[in-house]
Amino acid sequence: MLALLAVIAAIPLLMWLLWLCTPKTKMVAAIIDKTVLTTRGQEHISLTWILNHQKFTKTSTKSYQIAKDYFGFFPLDKENFRLKGLERFNPDQLKQLSEDADMVYFTDTYGIYNNEWYSQKNNTERSGMIYGGMSSQDIELLRLMKAKGKLIITEFNSIGSPTHLDTRLRFEKLFAMRWTGWTGRFFDNLDSTKNKELPRWLIRNYKRDNNNQWPFTKAGVAFVNDKDQVVILQDSTELDDPMPHITSSPYGQQNFGLPSKIKYAFWFDVIQPDLKTNTQVASFTLDVNAKGRELLAAHQLPRVFPAVIMHKHEDYRFYYFSGDFCDNPITMGTSYFKGISLFKWMFYNTSDPMERASFFWNFYRPMVSQILKEEKKFKK
Repeated sequence: MLALLAVIAAIPLLMWLLWLCTPKTKMVAAIIDKTVLTTRGQEHISLTWILNHQKFTKTSTKSYQIAKDYFGFFPLDKENFRLKGLERFNPDQLKQLSEDADMVYFTDTYGIYNNEWYSQKNNTERSGMIYGGMSSQDIELLRLMKAKGKLIITEFNSIGSPTHLDTRLRFEKLFAMRWTGWTGRFFDNLDSTKNKELPRWLIRNYKRDNNNQWPFTKAGVAFVNDKDQVVILQDSTELDDPMPHITSSPYGQQNFGLPSKIKYAFWFDVIQPDLKTNTQVASFTLDVNAKGRELLAAHQLPRVFPAVIMHKHEDYRFYYFSGDFCDNPITMGTSYFKGISLFKWMFYNTSDPMERASFFWNFYRPMVSQILKEEKKFKK
């Protein structure tokens, strides 16, 4: 028994030593994150985890640091901050970056707002923007990276509010897709008297168009468009199952190791890709009943819509994730152990409807890991 316990105790050390001995691979990633409230870098932590776990480094020797290696908003002490985005780059500097970088990943451009940054503000209300939105410099880097045939990954809210319309249109033309103007999110409780995390602006805008009523008390999905119109689908009323799910295509399952179906309990947007240029790797699915289908149809909202799309030709490599995929409740500590995914079941509890760690371990991690492995082969 003591010998068995000694072997079990030695497993983490062995996993760490195996990770330590894994050769490093230089992969220069231009990470853009404009929504960084703390040095934990919540909006890009999942990507940094994978880069570290797979021993991808920013130089031949230096690993990526979550608090330093990105472009965007940098929090400092006492509500101070520093802006280090691409907006400070001139055309020559952007060209140089596009030559130096092997990939670019826009994890979040929503930005930072007064109510989030200054402690006395109410963070369930909207307020003035401090910094955010995709800029003309951002879109120019994307254009240069596409022209050079390099890896491009973008995700939810890259082109939503507060990105200006002309920038959004340039992005849509560049990558053959269109944002419908709708975003959505699952809430485990829509009762405004019990769930204090419900955005006040969401409730207010719904009441404005519905006789000052907010009749919801169960779980459900809220949609809001760029004109502040709100649509609510509630459990048992419009939904047979209130939780949105992502279903993966056979291609996604075979090439990225994706599960056939997984829950998704966070923000997403509704896009329309040009399927002549892009292919749909995975889709969001809402389990609506007849009343729910009628409500969606009245607002020209689909029941099934893209979750992951990719460019299907070899002239450039582009992925768009239609959710806040890089924002997951994980810690960097687990990235230092080779084979840690064998023990992934220890890091989440699927009985909790709002837990999101399982999405990282079972969907995001295998998908992005495979994308980067393919990029490593492509570089060689």
